Amino acid sequence: MKRKARIGISGSIIVDEGGMFPGYERAYVNDDYVKSVIKAGGIPVILPLIKDEEDIKAQLEMVDGIIMSGGHDVNPLLYGEEPSQKLGGILPKRDDFDMKLIKVAMEMKKPLLGICRGHQILNVANGGTLYQDLSFIDGCYVKHNQGSLPSIATHTVNMKEGTKLRGILGEETHINSFHHLAIKDVAEGFIPCAFAKDGVVEAIEKVGEEFIMGIQWHPEMMSGESENMALIFKRLIEEATKKI
Repeated sequence: MKRKARIGISGSIIVDEGGMFPGYERAYVNDDYVKSVIKAGGIPVILPLIKDEEDIKAQLEMVDGIIMSGGHDVNPLLYGEEPSQKLGGILPKRDDFDMKLIKVAMEMKKPLLGICRGHQILNVANGGTLYQDLSFIDGCYVKHNQGSLPSIATHTVNMKEGTKLRGILGEETHINSFHHLAIKDVAEGFIPCAFAKDGVVEAIEKVGEEFIMGIQWHPEMMSGESENMALIFKRLIEEATKKI
C-alpha cells in the first residue's frame, strides 16, 4: 500500500519576551497548518530554519510537498526597494531560508503551496515584487486585515477562468484576511489567479502542469470548519502523492 504523502511546513522563529529566558529563540509553526495537513490525509513535517543549501535539499528529500507558512514581512531589499515607513517586522534569516527552500523545491519539482507570507516570498523568489502596504494600491478599499476571528470569512475573491485554483474553489468564494503587503509585479512564469473585489491579487500560480501556487489568505485557519478551504490542502496532497 502506498504510504501517505509527507508535507513539509516551513518553520519560523518566535522570541520569548518574558519568562525565564527573555530573548530566547524557539522554532515553531502555527498548529493550524499541522491540523490541515492531517485532515487532508497527509503527514506534516515541520522544517526549521537552517542555512546550508545542501542541508535544505536533504530536508526536502524527506518530504513530497511543501507549504510555505505565513509570518514576517518580506525584506523589500530582496526586490530592489528601500523599506517604507509602513513596513512591518522582518526576519532576514527567514527570508534566506525561504528563498533557498523555494529555489531547491522548484528544482526538485515538489508541489508547493505558499500561504500569506509564503505566497509573497514565492513571488519575490521568482523575480516578482510587492506593495509594502495596501495604502500604496490605487483603488484598494476592501478591509484586508480583519483583526480577529481567524476562521471567519470576511470578503469575497473571484478565481480566474482556466486556472488550477478555479478548478479547486470554483468561480467565487469567501475568505479570511490578515495582510498589509500584496503582490505588485507578478513573477515571470506565474499568473494571478484570484482577485479581491478591489483588484488586489489574492493568489498566483505557476504556468504549466506543476502545482506551485501562492494564496494570500489563510485557508489553514478555516479548513477545520470550511470544506471548501480543506480542498486546497487535499489538492496539494494529491499532487504530492504522485511524487511517491
